[in-house]
Amino acid sequence: MKFYKIAGILPLCTLMACENGPNFAELCDQNPEICQEFQEDTWCKRERIAVGFANLAHKTEASDSNKFQQLIAYEGYGKCMEHASKIEHIKLKVKKTIRIDNVIKAQAKIKEISLATRNSEHPDLLFYHWSRYLNEHSLGKFVALEGNELLERPNRQVNLASFYAKRDPNKTLKILYHALELYPMDAKVDNEIFKSIASIFADKKEYKQAYIWSKILHLYSPEDTNITTKSLESYVSANNLNGTFLDKVAATTLKKIRSGEFKSPHM
Repeated sequence: MKFYKIAGILPLCTLMACENGPNFAELCDQNPEICQEFQEDTWCKRERIAVGFANLAHKTEASDSNKFQQLIAYEGYGKCMEHASKIEHIKLKVKKTIRIDNVIKAQAKIKEISLATRNSEHPDLLFYHWSRYLNEHSLGKFVALEGNELLERPNRQVNLASFYAKRDPNKTLKILYHALELYPMDAKVDNEIFKSIASIFADKKEYKQAYIWSKILHLYSPEDTNITTKSLESYVSANNLNGTFLDKVAATTLKKIRSGEFKSPHM
């Protein structure tokens, strides 16, 4: 069974229209300059829409929080379009040129916003400048916020955990558990947390806990091919575990996470 180390940074939820906000067509009608930024393409529509709503949010309120969302949206669009630009069109070679141009525009925008936010004190931007540009000054300010109310969000706890991942596995576990505590009922949980906890326990050779968190991952994201029913069964057999009992523990733990009632275990 393969276990995974913690991800460097977690993007926030993709920016889409609020229930009472405009849809993308309305956004374009009311803010044509936003939708004309990139040449249209059949690829990366979702990512382009995310950029549009991120820019609308920033146009409405030019906050550091919205600047961070812009960066994440532009990154998502740029990566998607970069992949699309590598796809050759036999009859429509111009498509590749359009896509490359869109990638260049996205990269330029990322550079522009990054420069504008390099001295920001916003927690997400502090970690962004560390994770993308290895800005030690930003990292120091971010880590100094440990214990501060500003970091009391799941994604920020995960970012903090990534700093300690190679330094203090036990502390990393505590932070990841706390990230799970912060999720409200029925929130979408980042499954990298489950992977990271399982990975830490596997490294510590605590096989029961490694199995439980792998099972939680499988229950929560059955489409994740890194963990399969077969691999779980093999892990149980190889480590002489009581799979039936541990499955119940995993199901109960996940139920608590989904209901917003998870509490960090004593360590």
